[in-house]
Amino acid sequence: GGDSGIGRAVCLAFAREGADVVFTHLPEESAEAAETARLVREAGRRAVPVVCDIRDEAQCNALVAQAVGELGGLDLLVNNAAYQMSQPDGIEAITTEQFDRVMKTNLYGMFWLTKSALAHMPRGGSVINTASVQGYRPSPHLLDYAMTKSAIVSFTHGLAQMLAERGIRVNAVAPGPVWTPLIPATMPDATKFGEQSPLGRPAQPVEMAPAFVFLASDKASYITGEIVNATGGTPLP
Repeated sequence: GGDSGIGRAVCLAFAREGADVVFTHLPEESAEAAETARLVREAGRRAVPVVCDIRDEAQCNALVAQAVGELGGLDLLVNNAAYQMSQPDGIEAITTEQFDRVMKTNLYGMFWLTKSALAHMPRGGSVINTASVQGYRPSPHLLDYAMTKSAIVSFTHGLAQMLAERGIRVNAVAPGPVWTPLIPATMPDATKFGEQSPLGRPAQPVEMAPAFVFLASDKASYITGEIVNATGGTPLP
């Protein structure tokens, strides 16, 4: 997802490094996606926003095919799209519908996009996943979301070993609390969000983007299977 938050910041950061960008958004996010595209084009690069529900395998495959067709190739995949919904009333409050949406958005989509993209990715390519502090220190009110982020860490470690002989690196960024449009809509008390971090505040999305750029760069050519923690000082394994 590149219409807002970390996704928008990452799109713009890569554009400023000379990359053309294809990114996804949902139909109701078209206005935000148009702004991301404008910023990328303002940086002098191509922007291709694509309406895509990554919970659907066919749409994931079509997205990759469109990216290859529009840009002439694919050497970097950032799996960033995610969904979360706080449920402070416990596991009983998590409906099957919510659980299914979280799992399919955060895990199925990542799996399908990665599988499809690897058919086109050359040696030297890179996959970067968005994990989270929640994958290591789960908040009870984000139980299902935290489950997926822990799975993303394992997926990153395992896939990195699988693809090493092909010369494709796989890493992840694990943000701590980041202020994004998800927060007011999904957190019970957004005014205190991020206060628990040692820095005492949430990050801004732009503070996450350099980690993604670094992992995709030649400076990280010997780094694979790693999780870069950007947590504001919260120690992670």
